[in-house]
Amino acid sequence: MADTITAVDVATIKSPLPMTIRFGPWVMGHREFALCRLRTEAGLEGFGFVYTRDGPIAAIVRRNIRPMLVGQPYDDPAALHWQAAWSNNAILPAGVGLRALSLADLATWDLAARAARKSITQYLGGERRPMLVTAIIGYPPTLTPVEVTQQVETLMEAGWRRFKQPIAATPEETRARLRAARDAMGPDCWLGMDCNWVFKSAAEAIDFAKSIANLELGWFEDVVPPGNARMVAEIRRGSPVPIAMGDEQGGSYHPESLLAHEAVDVARVDVTTYGGITRLRDTLAQMDAAGVPFAPHMFAHVHSQVFSALGHDVPIEWGVPGSGVDQFADSLAQPTVTDGRMEPLAEELGVGRIFNARWMSEQIVEDDDGLIAELTRREETAT
Repeated sequence: MADTITAVDVATIKSPLPMTIRFGPWVMGHREFALCRLRTEAGLEGFGFVYTRDGPIAAIVRRNIRPMLVGQPYDDPAALHWQAAWSNNAILPAGVGLRALSLADLATWDLAARAARKSITQYLGGERRPMLVTAIIGYPPTLTPVEVTQQVETLMEAGWRRFKQPIAATPEETRARLRAARDAMGPDCWLGMDCNWVFKSAAEAIDFAKSIANLELGWFEDVVPPGNARMVAEIRRGSPVPIAMGDEQGGSYHPESLLAHEAVDVARVDVTTYGGITRLRDTLAQMDAAGVPFAPHMFAHVHSQVFSALGHDVPIEWGVPGSGVDQFADSLAQPTVTDGRMEPLAEELGVGRIFNARWMSEQIVEDDDGLIAELTRREETAT
């Protein structure tokens, strides 16, 4: 291939939350995202985005990943991924380094699919189909049980049948909100809980899980901070609620550690944080071999297309627009839901439209590469 990557640009977008979110000592007043663009000598482009969790994603892309991509052909995204990954085996295998690598990986796959004049689904050799969907409700976590009830009832009328909500400030508030959600939904609906890593010991997590056993939750998610598979396994042995872990934990010894310790009932997957599309097939194969089901984490505009392409009927998560779950996605196309399933998103080249330049320009941005300014001018000219 004569055409090669000539530029790797990245920008950071900080979007203030409508209300500060507190999960114990973890306090969030905003959510921050990074957008990456690869551009070729012929003018082709590919894009990826990631939720930064306030890590220095842009700096790692510029310092560690950009030099490995510029000047390279893009017809083999996996080869590019590993070439970059192995260039720094201390920083890029896990955590914020792998998050930055995943961001570039998504942009590379998007570029390759666009160059082939295919959607990402077609490029991966699959097809789009209706997918199960889960609404992330109960945000901000200060919503009262009455407000949670109203949220669920509205979503039920719109066709949603699966719901997940976060832990609240106290055990009593959490139980009341979960009970309100359970009472508002139909008998065949699914309800899960996100602990947001609040529990710090197996004993306290198990005690709380036992206190909500009668709610028949689908899973107890992100129970303790990542890094201790033995503790997660202990929780699983003592919990009456299925355990789901893996959100944003990609990298060294994941998912191997959770699987080896038989620590989870459901393994969580996120292509934006632990290996992009390149590592997905191998990750899912490990889970299949262990007999552990999996489900993706948020970022529906990517996950719905990729998992459908690979033939996996897994629930796709969507935040309620305006609630502060995912402002980046709120600015994009929203799903059409019928009886618990979303219709496929419009099939476009690559991953399709995964950013809204006007919305990004209205946030707090770091745009040293001039990417958002360029995309905003382009959008304004088009309209």
